[in-house]
Amino acid sequence: MAFDALPGRDAALSDAALARLFTEARTYNAWSDRPVPETLLRKLYDLTKFGPTALNATPARFLFLTSPEAKARLASLMSEGNRAKTLQAPVNVIIGHDVDFHDTLPKLFPHAPGARDWFPDVEARRETAFRNGSLQGGYFLMAARALGLDVGPMSGFDAAGVKRAFFPDDAVEPNFIVNLGYGSDENLFARSPRLAFDEAARIL
Repeated sequence: MAFDALPGRDAALSDAALARLFTEARTYNAWSDRPVPETLLRKLYDLTKFGPTALNATPARFLFLTSPEAKARLASLMSEGNRAKTLQAPVNVIIGHDVDFHDTLPKLFPHAPGARDWFPDVEARRETAFRNGSLQGGYFLMAARALGLDVGPMSGFDAAGVKRAFFPDDAVEPNFIVNLGYGSDENLFARSPRLAFDEAARIL
């Protein structure tokens, strides 16, 4: 069936779905011990990968840490305030971006056979990878919530240390860390205010 023929594709999500994704969603600082199966992690990636990126480059790379050894190695590189919740969360995800993403363009953007050669400069690749990898990180958070998971995105880590510890032999650079699992209301802050439309947006 053609996409245009799909029934209801222009219909808004239900209020309950919007609440789950946005208005009632929270950043969690404490976690239950309920495990997250590998099948769900794979489903999470398989949703995330469909978010749009420039040239379909999809430069984000996701490293899921589930073993106590890997989580302890990451926790040692987190800022002090992030260590306990990193160890408690069932899964830690290092979201990075591959500065050599252009090597996959022949596969991902086949209708422009010369696309790889559009990125000879490493700094231009780094900017493109960071921007589009960050977009994919946002898609990842929404996909996780859509699958019933909770998230706790964090900066506050030794980026150079994470690079050395987890991506020593490739061109992946860490962007941010996400704790993933089923959140607990323990240590949950009251919801912070948001800017109103007229404070943050204009229509021209």
